Order: sequence, then structure tokens, then C-alpha cells
Amino acid sequence: MRDKILHVVFCLTLAFQAQAKIKLPALFTDNMMLQQEMETPIWGWANPNETVTVITSWNSTSYAVKANQKGQWKTLVRTPRATNIPYEIVLKTTEETTKIKNVLIGEVWLCSGQSNMEMPLKGFMGQPVLGGNEAIINSRNSSIRFISVPRKTVLSPTDDFEGSWQVASPKTTANFSATAWFFGSLLHEVLRVPIGLIEVSYGGSNVEAWMNSEMLQDFEEIKIPSNKKDFKEAPNREPTTLFNGMLAPTIGYGIKGAIWYQGESNRDRPFAYKALFKKMVSGWRSAWNQGDFPFYFVQIAPFDYSRYHPNDYKAKYNSAYLREAQLLASKEIPHAAMAVVMDVGEKDNIHPADKKKGGARLAYLALAKTYGLEGFEFESPEFRAMEIEGSTVTVAFNNVPNGITAYGKEVTGFEIAGEDQKFYPAQAFLRSKSVLLSSPRVEKPVAIRYLFKDFTTAEIFSTGGLPMSSFRTDSWYKD
Repeated sequence: MRDKILHVVFCLTLAFQAQAKIKLPALFTDNMMLQQEMETPIWGWANPNETVTVITSWNSTSYAVKANQKGQWKTLVRTPRATNIPYEIVLKTTEETTKIKNVLIGEVWLCSGQSNMEMPLKGFMGQPVLGGNEAIINSRNSSIRFISVPRKTVLSPTDDFEGSWQVASPKTTANFSATAWFFGSLLHEVLRVPIGLIEVSYGGSNVEAWMNSEMLQDFEEIKIPSNKKDFKEAPNREPTTLFNGMLAPTIGYGIKGAIWYQGESNRDRPFAYKALFKKMVSGWRSAWNQGDFPFYFVQIAPFDYSRYHPNDYKAKYNSAYLREAQLLASKEIPHAAMAVVMDVGEKDNIHPADKKKGGARLAYLALAKTYGLEGFEFESPEFRAMEIEGSTVTVAFNNVPNGITAYGKEVTGFEIAGEDQKFYPAQAFLRSKSVLLSSPRVEKPVAIRYLFKDFTTAEIFSTGGLPMSSFRTDSWYKD
């Protein structure tokens, strides 16, 4: 009898000790990166109403916080300027002490989207990343840390995920996002501070899946599922599922900004994309409560989407309309900008092998717009205005401080239309900062288009090597 009582007491003691343990989310593990010079949140779980003391080694400061009745606690700690010195965070209760080791302070970026963000440095099966193996070999860098949120689709917000921060090395970077890696490694090379990257991406996902019900409430045509029986598409395309399953556990973690590569799965509904995307960005910023943090994104690359509609192709399936929506959104979202990749598209592969251009161009935007570096080109040429004289159109552009170039190749991607709204190929003559267009079939031009096709190849660049986006000056649409 005595032995049974002792056994029960022992089990109860173990149960209490297990309950008493401080539990931290996956975001707070050894090797983590914290955003420099901010009041950054740290949170976790403990016993209900228990006091947790957080001690940061960089300033030997203690922060005491009391857990609520559900055991949840959260506090803000002040971080110093970026440094490669590894620190520790100690967490204490009356029952336990735990440590987070090898913590660096630097610049933290959220990296999200669908498969072109998810595509790892080693590539997908049978689909390589250009220069990926070399990047992996040279990726050993203790000042670059990253963490990936595993795929998960659910109907209610989750508060954690399985994962941990990794230190960059060939063993760890092979499976990490190529776009995010090229972005982060260039930031590190130029800024010379530690870089942290949080990857939250899921191939084939649409923008609605990355939004919660509050963000979608103004879009009556979008039905939010209440159970899995309501699913009409794949789980990663159902509204709210990825916000709940993958993004929610990261919300509130101190970041500098976000990068985004998505849009391919919305290319069949291009005219709704701008409003959805704008709402998503504003919704994320509101959820993070960090103001209008920088948001840079990649415009989808040209690809032959007609293969997905062999028997019912419609004009709106032309991905130029989705690229247009992204271009327009970039002008309407505060503190946002778009990286153009018209020069990397592959007709038969929706996952361009050249991920370095997209990642580097995102870094150019961040280096100029967020970090204030000067003296280099960071934005692609954009249509500014056109002037019509007789049958000739003169087209002027923004973002061409040193002019434009076609690298000696003939420019054939422009089209001209008159009042009949019929477009014909235009003859193009490049000047230093403008283009002259004409067509013998259009006496009185009204509108022009440039590379406004599903699959096409970049023709005009800034002298800094940045390609111009496809665009149109009309608003005509014929299905």
C-alpha cells in the first residue's frame, strides 16, 4: 500500500513538473535572430497566473511578466544595435530556469508566397535553380539565420508550429527558399549585419488563403469555409487556411519588413487581385502592429498559362493582366515596391530557374528604400507618358536616370491601336530615354501595349540591367 501511495505521489510530482515547464514557440529557439533596435515581443506559456522573468544578456535587464489564466504571457524587450556577438536569453519561474542560446541581433525579414518563394536552393525535383549548387556550397555563414514554417491548412488560427532557427551552412540552406536566400545573403553582404529570414510559403496557394476573415469581409464573392466539407478547391487555395495554419504563429514577431512572391494561382481572376492584395498587405500590417513596414514583392514571370485552359481559354487568362494588377498595386500600397522579372520567364516551366535575379532585385529595393543606400539603380523603367504626333507615338519612361537599352537587339514587343481598338505590331526606334513608335496600319494612334502577352521575353532595360514591365495605356477588354 505504501509503495502505491509513493508511486501516485511520484506521478503527481512529475505531472506538476511537466505543467510547470516554460514552453516557448518555435520562433524562440537557440540560434534565433531578433530585430535590432526595437521593443521586440517575446512570448510563451507557463502555469496560469505565474510570473515569468526574462533576462537579456546584452544589457543584463530583467523583464517580469505574469501569465494569464490560460498560461499565456508576452513581454517586450529592448534590443541593441546589430552585432555578431552571440547572446543568451534566460527565462525563469519559481520552478524552472531555461535558456535560449546563440541569439543574434540583426535585420529580420518575413518571406512569403507560393511555389516560386518556396522553391529551395537545391531546386524542385527535375527543376534546377540556376547557380543553386554553388550558392549552397558557399552558404556557410553564422551571421545568417533562418526558420521555415511547415505547410499547414486549418480553419482556426494556430499559435505554434514545428521548427527551429538554423544557422546557414550547406547542410541547412539546400532546403531553404532560393529567392529568400539570394535576398538575404545580398543584404548581409552589403549591410554587413546579421540577417534573419522567416519563410512562410506554400506552393499553389492563392492570395485569399493568406488572409483572415476580417480581411475578406468586404469581398462578398469569397465564401469562407466553416468546415472542410465546404472546401471547393485544394486546401491551400481555400480562404483563410494558410493565414490560420502558417502565418498566424509568426504574427507579432519583430521584423523589419516582408518580401512576397505570389500571384500565379490568381492569374485566372486578375481583375480582383489588386483589391485583394492591397487588403492583405494592410491586414498583415495591422496584425503585426508595427506600422506600415516595408513590403516588397516579385511580379510573376511570363509563362504559357494557356496549357491550363486547352479547351476554354479566355482573354483574362493572359497573365499580363495579373502582372498589370501587381504593377498598379505597387503604386497604391504605401511603402511597397515591385521587382520585375520579365527576363527570367520560361514558356514551359512556371518555376523559372533564375531565382537570383528576383532575390537580388528585392534586395535592391530594400537597400535603397529601407536602408537608404544611394548611387545605384533599384527600380525598373516604367511608362510615364505618351505624346502623339500624326501617326507617331513618343513614349517616355520613369526610372531611367542613365537611359534605356535593348542591348543591340530589335524591339518587336510594342503594339499600336487606333479608335477601332485593333492592335498591330509597331516599329520601334529607341532614343536615350524614350521610344518612337509607328505602324503603317495605324494612321491615328490612340493606345499602345508593350509585351502584353502570356509568355514573352523582356526587350527594354535600364542601363542598370533592370527590365521594364509589360504595360498598356488602354482599358479595353474583350473576352
